[in-house]
Amino acid sequence: MRRKMTARGGLEMAAASRASGAAWDWRVNLLWISPFAVLAGCVLVVFGSNPHSHYGLLLAVVPLLSAAVHNVGTTTVVGGACVAFFALTHYRVPAGGTAVWLVKLGIVAAAALIGVLISRARLREQELTESRAVALTLQRGLLPHDVKSTSAVEVHHRYLPADGDAGVGGDWFDVVPLSGARVALVVGDVAGHGVHAAATMGRLRTAVHTLADLDLAPDELLARLDDLVVRLADEEADRVIGASCLYVVYDPISRRCTIARAGHPAPAVVRPGGRADFPRLPDNPPLGLGGTGFECAELTLPEGTLLALYTDGLLALRAGGPEAAQEAMARVLRRTDLPLASLCDGVLAALPSCEAEDRARDDIALLLARTRVVDPRRVACWEFPATPEAPRRARALTVRQLDSWHLADALFPTELVVSELVTNAVRYGGGPVRLRLIYDHALICEVSDASSTSPHLRHPRLMDEGGRGLHLVGCLTDRWGTRYGSGGKTIWAERSLAGVTGASREPSSNGISRDAVRS
Repeated sequence: MRRKMTARGGLEMAAASRASGAAWDWRVNLLWISPFAVLAGCVLVVFGSNPHSHYGLLLAVVPLLSAAVHNVGTTTVVGGACVAFFALTHYRVPAGGTAVWLVKLGIVAAAALIGVLISRARLREQELTESRAVALTLQRGLLPHDVKSTSAVEVHHRYLPADGDAGVGGDWFDVVPLSGARVALVVGDVAGHGVHAAATMGRLRTAVHTLADLDLAPDELLARLDDLVVRLADEEADRVIGASCLYVVYDPISRRCTIARAGHPAPAVVRPGGRADFPRLPDNPPLGLGGTGFECAELTLPEGTLLALYTDGLLALRAGGPEAAQEAMARVLRRTDLPLASLCDGVLAALPSCEAEDRARDDIALLLARTRVVDPRRVACWEFPATPEAPRRARALTVRQLDSWHLADALFPTELVVSELVTNAVRYGGGPVRLRLIYDHALICEVSDASSTSPHLRHPRLMDEGGRGLHLVGCLTDRWGTRYGSGGKTIWAERSLAGVTGASREPSSNGISRDAVRS
């Protein structure tokens, strides 16, 4: 019975939909033929009325009506027909009335021309509206939909697209999780507006994600991004392509914050006491100039520091200029006890547009991040000499540490991963070998050595005795990778703690939190 009622309801809905569509088609057809019907009626009135009357001026209404419904070509035809029909009435003009008739003909011709211009303007407005809608849809599809907080930072954002005729711009923002519980905060702005700016923004955002996965330093990442913008400009020689970018990497273990910018405003840094400043950063050029080096700066931030990253569209909302806008922003951000969502709203409210067109001139992107610190009891690190005994000692210390963290269920895979990574570091790298375990949203294992040689997955044959270490690491962890530093490389691996018994418990205070093991 329920199936029958459902089928019947579906048929009724389909019939109603068809009836609604038919009614809509009927209205559309009526609007389409209305100018022609009015034209025919006016012709009958003109040729059936007294030659001394002024009913001929009714033809001036027809091109204006056509301009509201039809395209430029149809409006031109309708206007020409009106002028032609009125011209045919010349034989009915009495003697001495030619001057008045010419004035009326001029009015009808002027109305036809105005109708064509109105139709062209309406078409241009539709094209701009459609172009802006496409660009806005493209931009919203390329921007992150759900920016999540991490163990390193709590984040919140606001994005306001431009509402002018130029279309939306190429502003973007992002929060990229990195290895070792770190996080990258990104804000950028592509020059120009419209679909091309939104598409370029999407390509740059994808490139930033790819380069961030390589764990490049902020200055090196901007240099690679600059090369990409130069190549894009070479591919599209008829279009000027440029961009600015601010790239920030924060480490919740060391509390170090590394910042590099390319032609972008400096972020606001508000420490827990309420002291706000805009740090002096190296003035690197915008992206797209090519052949320039980039420099970065390092800050040590206490827990709870507030970082505000924004695009220059926010600074344009203050009549006093960028300095006045930064001062107004700092006054709001000093209330560090407020939720980030309230601070975002407060910043936008404190920077009212001095003129109505200011908001329409550029997009506005605002990204707020409040720093966090990983509990020192959840970090353990050791250092070993590159000797054959190092893997055995690393396994023993890993077992003791996981036991203090109540992670017995993760013991076997972690012990095997540590053994493989430390063995490779001893065999192929240089000493000393450093091991670090991080108990975060996942269990992170990092092994560092003095070599800069990149590890590669091998495909061993059936009878080979070695070459399967990284395959085992890949099978036992969710993701792994390599990052490079001035003293060598670090191979890291992450394994999710979902379903691991004891993962939510606090670590014991008798664990080995930080040791140096030497022989």
